[in-house]
Amino acid sequence: MTAHPTASASVSDASSALADTTEPRLQALSHWLSSGGAPFSLDLANWAPASSDASFRRYFRIGSHDPAHPSLIVMDAPPPQEDCHPFVHVAGLLDEAGLQAPKVLAADLSQGFLLLTDLGRETYLDVLTDDNARPLMRAALDALIVWQKSSRPNVLPAYDTALLQRELDLFPDWYVDRHLKVDLSETQRATLERTNQLLIESALAQPKVFVHRDYMPRNLMPGLPGTPGPGILDFQDAVYGPLTYDVISLMRDAFLSWDEARQLDWLAYYWERARKAGLPVDADFGEFYRQAEWMGLQRHLKVLGIFARINYRDGKPRYLADTPRFIEYARKVADRYAPLRPLAKLLDELTGQQVDVGYTF
Repeated sequence: MTAHPTASASVSDASSALADTTEPRLQALSHWLSSGGAPFSLDLANWAPASSDASFRRYFRIGSHDPAHPSLIVMDAPPPQEDCHPFVHVAGLLDEAGLQAPKVLAADLSQGFLLLTDLGRETYLDVLTDDNARPLMRAALDALIVWQKSSRPNVLPAYDTALLQRELDLFPDWYVDRHLKVDLSETQRATLERTNQLLIESALAQPKVFVHRDYMPRNLMPGLPGTPGPGILDFQDAVYGPLTYDVISLMRDAFLSWDEARQLDWLAYYWERARKAGLPVDADFGEFYRQAEWMGLQRHLKVLGIFARINYRDGKPRYLADTPRFIEYARKVADRYAPLRPLAKLLDELTGQQVDVGYTF
């Protein structure tokens, strides 16, 4: 296992009283919390940043005199950059499925403020080790199966051709053009377009389930004592789409890398448990693995574009440090399958890197 040394979000000590802030958003938040917008016995002098985020959302941990909620989480999601409605909707779906996710205790959707239950301070990313990885990852896979079993159509947005293509366009627009400053040749663009077509066709051919869309250790929590784990975070972008998306996201994370033997073990565990649960996974493990790999490749290309965009558009450069991880993921998958090998050649041309292929199916 290898990890980004600064992947976990830091949590500062309690800051000065929220009411003393001069920042307009926080002043509005303080007014909402203290004026009946949130009917809890809050301690506005006991608050601190709870996590960092790649989006415009911010989270704060705030004290409470309520014994049932000694601390709570406040989300600040400024409109129009963020919309809290999907978060509230998906939180309800997770709760209906019997999974552990922050409960929405109070909301002002017009201002972009939510008061949430606090699931603790540690994520999987903080606690995963070689010794505990197997039980923790299996627990995450078991929870994923429960989430997928609760799926039904016309509840979440469709992960359709248009969305898949928009995501794939992030790679040439932001990573290649803006970050690498490379103008693709006609041949290179044709390679990318053909690869995108194959990946979209493969994704759309899969059975459809609820898709978290960022199901990775940073967004999972070991869970509080006496509660079903893991806790699930950052689910507001959930959609209805390809069955393999979340499982491969968990295996090939932005901040952790696992050896392929371990990935295969976990994927086989998921495949066997999903089949027993009645999920429509492919009866052939080799074909299931191919579907997962191709789905993962779509995500890898998307994430490369997103990390570049976060740097150049949003001024958050730290995510660029993890782009080599995704180049390696993408290069390995592309070289494993004959239809995708032109992409492997293109990645070599763009980065000058080559990697060992590993398992082949």
